[in-house]
Amino acid sequence: MSTAPSALPQEPQAAAAPTPPPSLLRAMFARNTPMLWVPSGYFAMALTYVMLTSVTSIMFKNLGMDNGQAAQYASYLILAYTIKPLFAPFVEMYRTKKFFVLCAQLIVGVGFAGVALAMSLPDYMVIMVFLFGILSLVGATQDIASDGVYVTALDTKTQSLFCGIQSLSWNIGPIVASGGMVYLSGWLHTHYFHHQAGVFGPEWIESWRVIFFIVAGITILTALWHMRVMPDGAKAENAPRSAAEAAFILKDSFVTFFQKRDVWLMVGFAFVFRLSIGLLEKIGPFFMVDPVAQGGLGLSNEMLGLIYGTYGLIAVLVGSLLGGIFVARRGLQNTLFILCCAVNIPNVTFLLMSIYQPDNLMIISAGVAVEKFFYGFGSVGFMIYLMQQLAPGKYTTTHYAFGTGLMGLCMMVTGVVSGHLQQMLGYVHYFWLVMAATIPSFLVTWFAPFHNKD
Repeated sequence: MSTAPSALPQEPQAAAAPTPPPSLLRAMFARNTPMLWVPSGYFAMALTYVMLTSVTSIMFKNLGMDNGQAAQYASYLILAYTIKPLFAPFVEMYRTKKFFVLCAQLIVGVGFAGVALAMSLPDYMVIMVFLFGILSLVGATQDIASDGVYVTALDTKTQSLFCGIQSLSWNIGPIVASGGMVYLSGWLHTHYFHHQAGVFGPEWIESWRVIFFIVAGITILTALWHMRVMPDGAKAENAPRSAAEAAFILKDSFVTFFQKRDVWLMVGFAFVFRLSIGLLEKIGPFFMVDPVAQGGLGLSNEMLGLIYGTYGLIAVLVGSLLGGIFVARRGLQNTLFILCCAVNIPNVTFLLMSIYQPDNLMIISAGVAVEKFFYGFGSVGFMIYLMQQLAPGKYTTTHYAFGTGLMGLCMMVTGVVSGHLQQMLGYVHYFWLVMAATIPSFLVTWFAPFHNKD
């Protein structure tokens, strides 16, 4: 699963200057500065990922799919991002990393334009889902190659200097996709094409066609920009020289991974820590836009984009920052269970909203912001645990990717079943199930092993 690039947070200094350090300022304004391509590269990665794995579920629902199908089809698109460590070594072997970035971005741009055009055909849904599947594989390749350029084109000091910019740029992608594009789809539907907001069906094709053309244009322009400013990226020192060598490295990384002490407890932690979040991720937005008569809150796409894609994502960013400071000051082993509580207990806000079905936008926004803030606060512990406990060893980067892949697998599996479960149970009982799903998270966190120095 593709996630925002992250690094271990540093404890802030008491008298920190409000301006960037001189070394960062020099790097930002130097000739051929990474500022020309790092922000745009990571924004493009995030835009592709969020459009495919999150925004598509809203589009499917708008077009008339039931919750089960909409969540299921969108969740399948996470698979390519989950298994990308399996084909990453082969990307190292051929041409340059920039070549793969450019090819991937051009294909993604043309592919989104193809989705928009396919929506005019009689069997557009089958063609669209097929294209999305291809684009998810290409998007995962874009992630591998873009990370490769960053790691090999920049020295260690410059990587550290640009780490915050890299992460911030990635997080702008969800704001544009889940916030801006979802909001614009609703505005076009009601104000430009003059359709009724709360009715789902083929009438939504017109507005979503415009959205995919816009995303296609942004992605192609980004590729043309990177063609001019992005460095080629060097081959990694341990890059495989043949397919056989790549296969051997992949096999050896699996063998050494499962030789780690208490590996199955760590695997269980990586898979289950976000179990309740996986059940909530797709159904939360569906709950917002479903009619009140069906147990939802009856919001428009415009309000969904504003609340989920803007307020919610800002809350995640603030929570992540404060969570990192909290861990840096007190240590991960002393805080991991508290962080697990932060991720899981605030899910009760959705249970309360499903029971009382508030129509006050401030209350709804506050409920989403609370859940997202504590999700961001607690999820920091998950990523740091993978870095400090699961990843260290012969293949640190690969084993870290295995951990995030297990998280992605959890999000995919829970997403596939979440819509069907919600349809069977109704929103109130489903959100009770989400709360029950927090129990395995508490158990794996309580028993999570710590074998490396915190």
